[in-house]
Amino acid sequence: MSELQDLTALIRANTALIVIETRDESRVIELFRQVLMNVWRALYRWSITEGLRRVDFDRDDEETEVAPDISNTLQSIRDADQRGIYLMFDAHPYLGYASTQRQLREIVQRRGCQPHVLVLIGHKVELPPDLESLAVRHRPSLPDANALLKLVREEAENYMREHGGRRVESDADVVKQIVRNLQGLDPVDARRIARHLIFRDGAIGPDDLPELAKLKFELLNRSGHLHYEYDSARMSEVAGARRIKRWIEQRRGVFVSGDAPPGLDPPKGILLLGVQGCGKSMIAKAVAAGFGVPLVRLDFGTLYDKFHGETEKNLRAALSSAEQLSPAVLWIDEIEKGLAGDGGDSDGGVSRRVLGYLLTWMAERKSRLFLVATANQIEALPPELLRKGRFDEIFFVDLPVAEVREELFASHLRKRALKPEGFDLAGLAQASDGFSGAEIEQAIVAAMYAAHAANTPLADFQLRAELKQTRPLSVLMGEQVTALREWARGRTVAAD
Repeated sequence: MSELQDLTALIRANTALIVIETRDESRVIELFRQVLMNVWRALYRWSITEGLRRVDFDRDDEETEVAPDISNTLQSIRDADQRGIYLMFDAHPYLGYASTQRQLREIVQRRGCQPHVLVLIGHKVELPPDLESLAVRHRPSLPDANALLKLVREEAENYMREHGGRRVESDADVVKQIVRNLQGLDPVDARRIARHLIFRDGAIGPDDLPELAKLKFELLNRSGHLHYEYDSARMSEVAGARRIKRWIEQRRGVFVSGDAPPGLDPPKGILLLGVQGCGKSMIAKAVAAGFGVPLVRLDFGTLYDKFHGETEKNLRAALSSAEQLSPAVLWIDEIEKGLAGDGGDSDGGVSRRVLGYLLTWMAERKSRLFLVATANQIEALPPELLRKGRFDEIFFVDLPVAEVREELFASHLRKRALKPEGFDLAGLAQASDGFSGAEIEQAIVAAMYAAHAANTPLADFQLRAELKQTRPLSVLMGEQVTALREWARGRTVAAD
C-alpha cells in the first residue's frame, strides 16, 4: 500500500490523532492535499507564529481570526461545525500543560465536537503517556531512486540559475552511485548533501564519492559509537593474504552491484583470527578498498552503559546507523572484548543480550553491509559466534612466512623513502623468523633512529642488530601463540 493510500485509509477511518515525525513540512501538506482528492475534508494548518490557516483547494492559505495560541486554537477546533483535518506543526511542546492535554483529549474522544482529525507534526514528537495511547504514528516513506534523481537534477538546475547558466558537468555513473547512496535519507538531508556536492565545484564526478561517504556518515552517526576510517589500505599494500585477496575479488561485483545471481547469497562477512600484529586491521581496511566502499569501525567499548537496557539500545542505534551507510564495510575490532562476559551476575547478563541481538542482526539483515570482525583470543569468543553460517568464512592470519617477511621489509622501507634494493631482504627475512609485521616495522623504526644518532645511512647491520635484540611476541608468549596456531589448524582457512 502506498503512502497516499495509507493516509487516505486513516482519514476515512476518522482516526482522531495522527503523529508524523518529519522535517519536510511542505511535503506533508502536499500529501494531505492529495488525500482530499479521495476523501473530502476541510484542511487547516497551524503554527504558533502563523496561527490557524485553511489550506485546502477551495481556500488556499486563508487566515482565520483565531488567536495563534494553542488554547484558543483547540477551542476553535472543538467549536467548528464542519469536520476537518488539522495539521499542527510543533504543537507537542505545549502539551505539557494539563489544560491543553485535557482540551486535546476531549477533541480526540469526540466530546461535544465534530469527528476531526488532528495531525501532530514535528522532527521529534514526544507525547504524554495518556495521549500516546490515543495516537496513531505514521512514518513518511523515504524518497525512492526516481525521486532522488529528480532532486539531484533540481539542485543542478539551481546551480545553473545561480551561476549565470553555467551547466553542471556530470558523470552519469557517478550520479547513479550518488542516488544509490542517498537512499535511506529523508528528502531534507538528501537535498542538502546533493547541493553540497554540486555547489562546491559545479560538477558531479568521482571525487564527490568520498565526500558523499563522509557527509552521510557525519549525518547518521549521531550516537557517536561509529568511527569513519579515512585511511584505508589498498589490497596491493597488504603483504601476503593471497586467499583473502582472491576471496574478496571473486565477490566484489556481486556486493557492489547488490544483484546476486539466482541461488547465490550476497556476501555478508568474514571473521579474522590471528596473532597480534600480523595485519588483521590492515586487511579489514583493505577489504573496504577492495570493494570500493566506505569503512566504519564499531567500538564495543563505547556501547556499554551502567543503566539497564542502554547497552543493547546503543548497539541497535549503531547498527542501524551503519546499515544506512550501505554499501559499506563495518569493522568490529577485537570483537571478543565486547562479548567476553560470562552472561551471569558479573555483568548482569549484558554480554549475553548483546551477543543475542548481534547474532539476530547478522542472520536477518538485508542491507549491503559487509561485516569484518577481528579477534586475537579465540578462547574468549562465544561458541555461538563461531558456528558455521554466522560468517561466510573464518580466516586465520598467521605469523608471516619468509617470502611475506621480505614483502613487509620492502613495503616499510619504501614507505619511509628508502630503496629496498639497497638491502639484503632475503637475509633480513631469515633473521626475523617469528616476527609479526608490526614487529618488523618497529625494528625498522628503531634502526632508523640508531642510524640517525650515528649520522649514517641506514644499513643492514643496524636492522640485524635491532632484530637480534628484540624478543617477538611468538617468544614472549610462545605457549599462547602456539596454542592459537594449533587451534586454527584444520578449523579455519589460512589467509595466505
